Amino acid sequence: MSLPLDAADSPPDSSDSAAQTGVRGVKSAARTVELLELLASRQNRPARLRELSEALGAPRSSIYALIRTLVEHGWVRTDATGTLYSIGIRALLAGTTYLDTDPYLRIVQPHINDLGALLDETIHFGRLDRGDIVYLATKESSQYLRPFSRVGRRLPAFSTAMGKSLLAERLGTGVEVPIPEQLTPLTPNTLVDRDALVRDLELTRRRGYAIDNEENYAGVTCFGFALRYTGPPTDAISCSVPISRLTDDRTREIVEAMERTRLAIERMAPMDLSGLTTGL
Repeated sequence: MSLPLDAADSPPDSSDSAAQTGVRGVKSAARTVELLELLASRQNRPARLRELSEALGAPRSSIYALIRTLVEHGWVRTDATGTLYSIGIRALLAGTTYLDTDPYLRIVQPHINDLGALLDETIHFGRLDRGDIVYLATKESSQYLRPFSRVGRRLPAFSTAMGKSLLAERLGTGVEVPIPEQLTPLTPNTLVDRDALVRDLELTRRRGYAIDNEENYAGVTCFGFALRYTGPPTDAISCSVPISRLTDDRTREIVEAMERTRLAIERMAPMDLSGLTTGL
């Protein structure tokens, strides 16, 4: 059964679209990327045309012309009513190709699998992209199961152990990653005071690894280690542990195992002192 269209969400008529842009007039690669990134950032929440237009600051007719092109080519999908849009299957295929051809992931994956089997905790591998960490691989603990896959998800670098380990590597280097002016907490423990965050990053650099103390997910502590095969580092590994299982002895065991794994990965990885191209 079709649902009634909201006037603000219904497609513009052909004369409106043709007068302002027309499908043939949509040539902006930057606008296309912005639209796809916006849809991806919403994860499982489809968006209406009005929301996309307002978020991108562009006319509805222009966004509609662009989104119809992307729907036709499989980069965006729509629901049965034609009013709700989300990321399409072509984006999945492109992302899978990225993972399949990444030279570092092929090296890291067996190591995090072995580390996960040794510790039976959840191990992550991620990459810094602007001010966020993007998860590229995860080895889940057998002691609990997540209702979703972490791979492909994006989280603020300042609130995650992997992100903080990489931000700490950049202190005083002139290639610091911009930290948002407004730090939005993910949990009550998230560091949202900039001075406190900088002090934590300085401690991270001296200690050699980062600690996310329930800053990203309540009830979970995470230990993050930068992988120094690029200069400055862009990749990191982490170990997530429920605080109910975390003792001083367990912390030492995890940190020592993570450090061994970091060194093993760095010995095998091709060195690239220019850094990865990730939009930093």
